[in-house]
Amino acid sequence: MRVPLMAGNWKLFKTAAETTVFCERFLPMVAAASHCEILICPPFVNIPAAVAATQGSKVGVGGQDVYWQKEGAFTGEVSAPMLKAVGCRSVIIGHSERRQYFGETDTTVFKKTTAAIEAGLQPIVCVGETLDERESNRTEDVLATQFKGGLGALRPDEFAKIVIAYEPVWAIGTGRTATPDMAAAAHKFLRDQVRGAFGEEAAQAVRILYGGSVKPANVKNLMAQPDIDGALVGGASLKPEDFSLIVNF
Repeated sequence: MRVPLMAGNWKLFKTAAETTVFCERFLPMVAAASHCEILICPPFVNIPAAVAATQGSKVGVGGQDVYWQKEGAFTGEVSAPMLKAVGCRSVIIGHSERRQYFGETDTTVFKKTTAAIEAGLQPIVCVGETLDERESNRTEDVLATQFKGGLGALRPDEFAKIVIAYEPVWAIGTGRTATPDMAAAAHKFLRDQVRGAFGEEAAQAVRILYGGSVKPANVKNLMAQPDIDGALVGGASLKPEDFSLIVNF
């Protein structure tokens, strides 16, 4: 039985003070949510405030990115042991915005994923196609390539520690959402990729989240799909009321 994971990616929003206020409002709204795991991923500088504000609650804190080296002359980067030490339990890796704006590749996704696992963090590894790729019927080719390059080379014991997030790039921050059927087809394809690479047990165990303009209005239909195991929520996770409605789908 896969426990749903509802994760909020705050991107470049909120100060430390705003993080504390969010948590004060949000935690009571999800205090009775026993059906899923809950995660918020604030900007790096707000992680200590988030960890402090969620202490003793069922809400976990994660990072939005990580570097694969533990330490060194890498100005501006943050390592997996640093995230772990400050209280993170998870980290997002390979988000489409990192791929689009900051040169993320399948190779760096793989390196970041193994570094996160080694440090005891749970990687949430993102894959997804652009609008051009979907309209040219290349969705499955893109997902297969990203899976093989970023995840397929993991050892089985490493793969067992990750979460996959399918996020169609054309649906992120655009207000457009993949229909439940479109999302379900992509999730089924990804689970088939896992089955081929790691076997049936791994395919049944791995959680695959949907990310792409998830809102209170569409989360129930998305979560009704058997291969969708949670959501990676962007804009709607910035408002306590909206994110609580998504968590309590």
